Amino acid sequence: MTDTTHTENADETPVDPVERVLAHAESRSGVHVFGAAQALQSQSTVSYGDSDGDQWDREERAALRRVPGLSTELEDVTEVEYRQLRLENVVLVGVYPQGSQSDAENSIRELAALAETAGAVVLDGVLQRRPHPDPATYIGRGKAAELRDLVAAVGADTVIADTELAPSQRRALEDVVKVKVIDRTTVILDIFSQHAKSREGKAQVELAQLEYLLPRLRGWGDSMSRQAGGQVGAGGAGMGSRGPGETKIELDRRRIRTKMAQLRRQLRDFAPAREAKRSERKRNTIPSVAIAGYTNAGKSSLLNRLTSAGVLVENALFATLDATVRRAEAAVGRVYTLTDTVGFVRNLPHQLVEAFRSTLEEVGQADVLVHVVDASHPDPAAQLATVRDVMGDVGARSTREIVVFNKADLVDDDDRLVLRGLEPDALFVSSRSGEGVDELRAVIEQALPLPAIEVRALVPYDRGDLVNAVHESGHIVSTSHEEGGTAVHAHVGEKLAAELAPFAL
Repeated sequence: MTDTTHTENADETPVDPVERVLAHAESRSGVHVFGAAQALQSQSTVSYGDSDGDQWDREERAALRRVPGLSTELEDVTEVEYRQLRLENVVLVGVYPQGSQSDAENSIRELAALAETAGAVVLDGVLQRRPHPDPATYIGRGKAAELRDLVAAVGADTVIADTELAPSQRRALEDVVKVKVIDRTTVILDIFSQHAKSREGKAQVELAQLEYLLPRLRGWGDSMSRQAGGQVGAGGAGMGSRGPGETKIELDRRRIRTKMAQLRRQLRDFAPAREAKRSERKRNTIPSVAIAGYTNAGKSSLLNRLTSAGVLVENALFATLDATVRRAEAAVGRVYTLTDTVGFVRNLPHQLVEAFRSTLEEVGQADVLVHVVDASHPDPAAQLATVRDVMGDVGARSTREIVVFNKADLVDDDDRLVLRGLEPDALFVSSRSGEGVDELRAVIEQALPLPAIEVRALVPYDRGDLVNAVHESGHIVSTSHEEGGTAVHAHVGEKLAAELAPFAL
C-alpha cells in the first residue's frame, strides 16, 4: 500500500488536511476532478477567545490516550503517530447530472469536511457526470473499475459515496473496488455517535443508526426463513420450510426492532421534563430565542459571545448535538433564553431529522429565530435554503427570523454586497472580533414579543419584589416614583398581572 503519511519541510507552511482533496488525481474520461475543499474554516483564522468560556470539552474530544502494557507493537511509537496510523484513508466519489457541476463540487467538498470530522484522511475525490446514478454500482461498472485503480494508486482503504446508497449498490461497488464502501449518511451518523454526550443525545443517535441498519442487514431473506411452517393452504410455505426457528438474520432484526421500541419509549420519557421547563418559562412569560443554522456556521461561538456560556466551540461539523439553553438579559433588565441547537446539512438523513425531532422542537417553539449563516462559505444561498426547509418541517416557518451572516471578518466588501443581495435585512457579525454583536443583541431585544396583559399599578415601596419581577419578565413602558409607591406602566404575563391587580390604577 502506498504510504500516505503527510510530511512537510520545516520551512513550508502546514497544509490543512481538508485542502488535500484530489492532490494526487488526474482527469479521466467522464470523470471530473476538482480542487481544494472549503467546507471547514481555515485553521489560520480559527481562534477561541475569552468570550467562549472554558473549553475543556474540546480538549477531551481531541484526546487519544494510550493504555500502558497492552500494545504488541514497537514501544517507541508516539501518541501522535499512533493516532495517524489508525486514521482511515478515504477516496470520495459523486455523481451529478448536466448543469449542476458547481453544486456537486460544493457537496463533495462538504463530504470531505464530514470525513475529516469523522476522523479520516481524504486522499482524493472524483465526480462523474451522468443523468442518473447507476442502479447497480452507482457510477457504472467501467467507472467503478477506474475507481478501483485510483484507490490502489493512492493507498486508500475506504470509498465514500456522496449520497445514500442502496444496500445492493454498496455491495456491488465493494465487489469491484475491493475496499470498504460507505455513504454520506453513514459518515454523518458516525460523527453524531462520536459527539453525543447527553443521555437523550445518545439515545437519539442510536435510534437513527438502528433505523439505518435495519434494511441493510445481509442475509438470505424469506427464501431461507425457518419460521414459516404449516401447509400451503393454511398460509404456510409448504414443504422444506418447517425449520427449528429463527435464522440469525431474523433474530437480529427482531432484536433491533425491540431495541428501537425501547429507545422510542426512552425518548418519550425525556419529553415531560423538557416540556415542564418550557411551560415554566411560558408561565413566567420568559421569551425564548433559538439560534439555528447550518453546521459549522458559528452558532455556539455566537451564543458564547452573547452570554459567555462556555459552550463547546470547535472547527468541525456537528460539534454541537445537545440543545443548550442559556439565560440572557436585555438592556432594560428583561430576561430571555438563548438556545443553541444542532446544525443542519444538505441531504440530512431523514432518520436523524426524526430522531432529533425533540431537539428541533426548541426551534419550532421559539419566539424568535436567529438564523446564522457562514458568510465565508462558497454557497451561502444553499445554506439558507437547506436550513429553511428543515425549519419548515418542524413548524418554525412563521417564527420571526433574524438572518445573521457570521464570520464577517473573513469576507471583503464585494462579498458583503453579494450577501446583502441575498438577504437585504441581514446583520453582519463576527463572533471572533465582536463586530456587530451589540447591534444583534439590540435587534433580538426589539424582536421579543410583548407579554399579553397591559397593566398600570402603583406598587408600594415595600413590594420591591413585584417591581423587580416586572423588570425581569415584563416589558416596562414607563416608571415613576410617587408618594405612595412606584407607578408602573408595563406589559406582563397572567401570573404577574394577578399579583399586581390589588395595586391597579
